[in-house]
Amino acid sequence: MRIWQAVACVCFVAACANDTGIDSTVSEVAGAAYAASGPKTLTLLTMVNNRSGSGGHTALIVNGSQQVIFDPAGSFRDPRVTERGDVLYGMSPAWIQAYKSAHARSTFHVVSQEITVSDAQAEQVLNLVMANGQVPGAYCANATSSLLQKVQGFEELGKTFYPVKLSENFASLPNVTTTKYYEDDDGDVIDAVRAKQLVQ
Repeated sequence: MRIWQAVACVCFVAACANDTGIDSTVSEVAGAAYAASGPKTLTLLTMVNNRSGSGGHTALIVNGSQQVIFDPAGSFRDPRVTERGDVLYGMSPAWIQAYKSAHARSTFHVVSQEITVSDAQAEQVLNLVMANGQVPGAYCANATSSLLQKVQGFEELGKTFYPVKLSENFASLPNVTTTKYYEDDDGDVIDAVRAKQLVQ
């Protein structure tokens, strides 16, 4: 019994695991589109263990003609969120905050690294993540780095399986703005309630 409880616990808190969600329809994706104001940006999100400094998960906010989160092999779930092929649609500032809150806890914090890009770069990344499809468990950093390498200006980023290594490589790009988000809670249940409050 204890073994099954331990397995269930691991599955519940895993940040970079196999996606078991059901894809939204194409029409649902189109209806959920959210266009953010301001310059076009890419924001690399890295979930970092507060004790070991190791990376737990990689995701990418793409602010192009619409704003999405590429959440490869991610575990973020909410019935109000439209998801297709590991891309979360309708990502308003409130939903982005809810995403960060769902990952930040006493054991992990979220590192955000934002870079301003051209309209063409943003649209290329948006098209790449939308066409990529679901990513296998533990391939979050590899999938993200592989896609970014296809974009002009990001060719030297390097492919890696390690979220912190990708974060370090991303930091070497010019004009990257880095912020860190912390919460001191146990995660999951509390964050689910907070996420619902944030987007009401």
